[in-house]
Amino acid sequence: MNTSTQVTNAGELAEALASGAREIHIVGTIAGSPMITVPPGVTLRGGVLKFGAKGIRVTSDNTLDGMTVMTADDEVAILNDTSIEDMGTLTLRNVRTVGQVLLLADDAVRAGHVQVDGLHIDRADVRGRSRRPHGFGVEALQGALTIWNRQPDPAVIITAEVLDVSVGTESTPVRGSGIFVGGHGDWDGMANGGILRVSHLRTGEIHTNGGIPEATPDLISGGVFVISGAVVEQVTNIGPVTTYGQNDMVLDNWGDVAAWTATAPVTSNGPSGIGFVNFGNIDRLDVKAPIQTNGKGARGFNLYDGSLREANFAGVSTTGDGSVGIQISKPLGTLSVSGDVTTSGGEGLSLVKGVQVVLKAVGLSIKSGGEVGNITIGGRIKTSGDGVNTVEIEGLVNRLEVGGGISASGKGSDAVHVVGNVSGLDTIELSSADGYDIIGS
Repeated sequence: MNTSTQVTNAGELAEALASGAREIHIVGTIAGSPMITVPPGVTLRGGVLKFGAKGIRVTSDNTLDGMTVMTADDEVAILNDTSIEDMGTLTLRNVRTVGQVLLLADDAVRAGHVQVDGLHIDRADVRGRSRRPHGFGVEALQGALTIWNRQPDPAVIITAEVLDVSVGTESTPVRGSGIFVGGHGDWDGMANGGILRVSHLRTGEIHTNGGIPEATPDLISGGVFVISGAVVEQVTNIGPVTTYGQNDMVLDNWGDVAAWTATAPVTSNGPSGIGFVNFGNIDRLDVKAPIQTNGKGARGFNLYDGSLREANFAGVSTTGDGSVGIQISKPLGTLSVSGDVTTSGGEGLSLVKGVQVVLKAVGLSIKSGGEVGNITIGGRIKTSGDGVNTVEIEGLVNRLEVGGGISASGKGSDAVHVVGNVSGLDTIELSSADGYDIIGS
């Protein structure tokens, strides 16, 4: 019969770990312990563990259940022993931490499954981590929760199900990225090694501030970040995701995602942030709550690279100079917005693939490499800044429908600049207070 061993202090905890106990129940709060290593097959339950440096190192087939693990913000609260070839199943259930949760397939690790069922990271600071993925002209900060297959061998596949993870608070956002799941990638951000397969990534409330210095062109963070080498069946953001700093992406994809759904607000409050940015591959994207960006050079939605079959939004609003509502640079099957696409900014600096450039705000921009089947906007597309264009179409659009019209209210601003013919444009109400309704070629 498997019985639980109760421990109340650091000495009893060390003795229980060494004794071969299979289940250890922590009673109350235990402080003063050095980092502990949990032997294979052992479960820790309950209580609070406080560490001065690193916290709990799991090995294989371990469960941490209903417990709190606390260390310094810039330390690692939970990590895994990378000298063990097979992690088995590592389970975190109803766990709370101060400090990073870092689970790596590195060194000897070549197999394993990560199961997360309820995790809240109160605080963490991962800005000092030197290991960062690189791609698209930037490096990405690790997350408060980081699950990362770093093996270069494509035969190494780690699996995970990550449910109900929340990170930070409005008053104490984590420093760095929030949730980071990824596999092995090359310098250009392309998957070229070990894969992390995630059946479902479901997130609660996320608050992050990457703490990236102003005018830094080659470093970003993300509230929820799917990195190259991650293959995810479903991402669901059921809680609001909010970022506060320079170059903070709210939702960012470099990997392969079958379906991504957000049902709560997506908000960026820093310069050069983006509500949702895609460099990887997504089949269907549904953002059922507003995207709002409030910083200079920020963007609501950007299809920079990769592929996307279908994108649906509730509404997109940006406020800063140089900000973009929606920008499409690659082929997209269908784009629909049930509400409005608005921006109030003028001209300003914005981060573009690792370079700070001067841009003018725009509501909807289809770049020369962009091709969209059908675009349907239920509300209006509107700009209020001076010297900007509300809609710019340089690429190909099969059909455009905008129920609330396209308008530019700023001084010297035009409603539409278009190259070629776009079906449906002639049926849309266009207006400009001090510019041209349409300029075409």
